[in-house]
Amino acid sequence: MFKKSAEPRRTRDGINIFQEEDFAGMHKAGALASEILDQVKDLVFVGQTTAEIDKFIETKVDEAGATSATIGYRGYQHASCISVNHVVCHGIPSDKRLKDGDILNIDVTVIVDGWYGDTSRMYVAGKPSRKVERLLDVTHDSLMRAIDVVKPGNTFGDIGHAIQSYVEAERMSVVRDFCGHGLGRVFHAPPNVLHYGRAGTGPVLEEGMFFTIEPMVNLGRPETKVLADEWTAVTRDKSLSAQFEHSIGVTATGCDIFTLSKAGLFHPTY
Repeated sequence: MFKKSAEPRRTRDGINIFQEEDFAGMHKAGALASEILDQVKDLVFVGQTTAEIDKFIETKVDEAGATSATIGYRGYQHASCISVNHVVCHGIPSDKRLKDGDILNIDVTVIVDGWYGDTSRMYVAGKPSRKVERLLDVTHDSLMRAIDVVKPGNTFGDIGHAIQSYVEAERMSVVRDFCGHGLGRVFHAPPNVLHYGRAGTGPVLEEGMFFTIEPMVNLGRPETKVLADEWTAVTRDKSLSAQFEHSIGVTATGCDIFTLSKAGLFHPTY
């Protein structure tokens, strides 16, 4: 069982160890973020703008009495990041209209009673190509394979290895320039959760750790660059990129996923 304390203790690596009662707060925040992304599904269609999708997300956050973690974060002014096609992450919502076959990652983080719920998933406008279907399947499955190895005694290197070994066997690449992160009552905290690595390396997982796993997978090479807006990250070779993200907490026997879709909409249906 968890040791009761007012504040989380920290490991030697600076990773917070939360208490049993803290899981409820994370589930509440994660559920809201996931519910909003469930509702977004019907707004993704050919001719739609990502600005309209973001406006809807901001309205839903406000209606829930929650706070957007991204509005005002380092000057960012939107309630979501929406990354289309070769945009890897941190795409800024705009008035550009979606075309048939466009893929987009929508990333939402909300604050509920001081707890942060952070999740992202993929959507398709119109009909996806077969290569897009395969990219989304591999990216989603790499996340779930990583979650399967989360339990006390395993390491963060095991998480990265589960993703990298699977993705590269499917002849795709894992982005190395961005990673998952600890969270809880702050947006970003130790550890950095790398999506590549060697099994058995890195800090050891302990019951009570909260963090995101959010692999970014490219059809081409893994290299990225950040555009002049200082937010938008794209693939250098213009290849398509996909990402799925869950927030999780380590339990005595495995992990809790805080951002599960109650409607079963985390993975798009074709």
